[in-house]
Amino acid sequence: MLTLCSRALVKLGMVMPCHLVKPVSATLVAGRNMTQQKGLPSLPVPCLQQTCELYLSFLEPLLEVDELKRAKELVEEFQKAGGVGERLQRGMERKARNTENWLTDFYVRNIYFDQRKPLVIHSNIGALFPQMDFRDKQEHIRYAAELLAAFLDVKTMIDNETLPAEYMRGKPLCMKQYEQLLSSCRIPGLKTDSLVFYAKSSTPPKHVTVICNNQFFVLDVYNSDGNPLTVDQLYVQLEWICNSSLQTNMEPVGILTTQHRDIWSKTYSNFIKDETNKESVSAIQSSICTVCLDEAMPPVSDEMFRSSAILKILHGGGSQCNSGNRWFDKGMQIIIGEDGICGVNVSHAAGDGSVAMALCDYCVANMKKSQMMQSPMEPLPVPQKLPFNITPEVKKDIEEAKQHMDIMAQDIDLRAAVFDHFGKNVMKANKMSPDAFVQMAIQLAYYRMYQQCCSTMEPVSLRSFRLGRVAAIGSATTASAVFVKAFDDPKKQNSEKLDLLEKAVKVHRWLTNMAISGHNMPGHLYFLRMQAVEEKLSMPGIFTDTPIDKTIDCQISTSQITSKVGSLPCIGPEDPGTYDVCYSIMNDHIDLTVSTYEASDTGKKTNAPHLIRALEVALLDMRTLLEQTPRVTL
Repeated sequence: MLTLCSRALVKLGMVMPCHLVKPVSATLVAGRNMTQQKGLPSLPVPCLQQTCELYLSFLEPLLEVDELKRAKELVEEFQKAGGVGERLQRGMERKARNTENWLTDFYVRNIYFDQRKPLVIHSNIGALFPQMDFRDKQEHIRYAAELLAAFLDVKTMIDNETLPAEYMRGKPLCMKQYEQLLSSCRIPGLKTDSLVFYAKSSTPPKHVTVICNNQFFVLDVYNSDGNPLTVDQLYVQLEWICNSSLQTNMEPVGILTTQHRDIWSKTYSNFIKDETNKESVSAIQSSICTVCLDEAMPPVSDEMFRSSAILKILHGGGSQCNSGNRWFDKGMQIIIGEDGICGVNVSHAAGDGSVAMALCDYCVANMKKSQMMQSPMEPLPVPQKLPFNITPEVKKDIEEAKQHMDIMAQDIDLRAAVFDHFGKNVMKANKMSPDAFVQMAIQLAYYRMYQQCCSTMEPVSLRSFRLGRVAAIGSATTASAVFVKAFDDPKKQNSEKLDLLEKAVKVHRWLTNMAISGHNMPGHLYFLRMQAVEEKLSMPGIFTDTPIDKTIDCQISTSQITSKVGSLPCIGPEDPGTYDVCYSIMNDHIDLTVSTYEASDTGKKTNAPHLIRALEVALLDMRTLLEQTPRVTL
């Protein structure tokens, strides 16, 4: 059965090959803002024959001979003239003509809203900002005020539709996701969730929620003249909140949002039956964002600091640290820790990681300018502390959520490293696509560890189309399989190995170009299957055959995203027995993060430190191949 509860698609939205994207600029370009997207094209419906060919090409390195033969027979039956494939394709094309984007709505619904795993680690993503060094509490609060002011400046640009547009290969990108990250919240439901965008309401929110010592405060962030509070004004308000939060101890209500979605939805329904709780939750949900003023994390070694910091952004460090100092349903959570660990945690349903990172880059790079504004001479209203009525039943729910959160935090195996031997400069000097080069290194590293090729997915952007999100490409191709199997073969000459590498890179680039142009093989197949269900047809054999699962159930989910200000993407593993590999390719180094689960009942032993070391060795060995092998020039 074809499903989408897999790493292949659940984490797609984290990144695109971001070296292709011109990020948000600090300078407005006249006539090139968010309003331009009215002219963006609709996402095309892929060609049925092309999708079937890509599907078989994807399966070739992963199946035995007899399995592949069976898959080919089913594909031929599916796409024959006048067959069920053509019928489903016509139905899909009719539906596509009546919507702005045939993929995005059902992608968000099936990949995010219908998935019942916890948002923390499994779904939400984040960005870790460059490390800060706060000498005292005042510097901590000052930085929080500066960062919040920068986010409010960007919000003003989003509201006014003057945020500079992004481009990829000279084409404008859809900017809709920027509207969705702020003033949004995911609402838990029994079988499916929903996402509410409060900025489009009749009374758009003028407040943020500040969480400090597990207590929630409403902070109005606009003056009577309609302008955002200045840094100085925000500092005064945040300082008051910090002092006020020390006066009482509160149950960590926010940790309820870390639970399994079905459990949280039941708790949520009971929780908001109390009118006080309902009003407080409503204030959180409708806020522009949450600002999480965190306590310092327990100290770790220098070697483990980066890994520990990424985990703090992902899940808060557990029930004894800051996991209760969150509301993981919010579209945007801004995190500022006393220990200088700062960043954001973002709802993946609201937007892709590349968009969130671009927004954060803009804010971090422009934090200081708000200090130049003069504060209006008017008294500031006292922030409102949100009350909660904690019944014995709610307290029990909180304790269960704590235990569950701590188990998740203990099970995750994440390692981050800086590969400082070379970066994109070396790859480009050797006429290699940096992204494709790293993808081949990932394939080689995995093959060396397990002596087999694996299904590997990488997302690419569909934002050149109206309301576009992402498409998946399979990095494990026949060409990459031949390359990794030959690399350590002593019978192979270096010239042959280099030729195989160049072919594998070329295939990867071709697949990337196909996906960017709108050809999304996994998404197309899934939509055709849904069309069969809707038309109440007997399910075609292509969708019931076991190999179809390989198009979505991958062993490695990869993500590439690069920050101009040195921030790091934060993403957790989805399923036991699988890896997530996140990388940022800079000019002279590569930031690497590998995550998996320590506890696995799949029989497949995964190990993040081992894979990250194998990846570093693979990168070095591939560079050595380039340096030691003369290249034929025509």
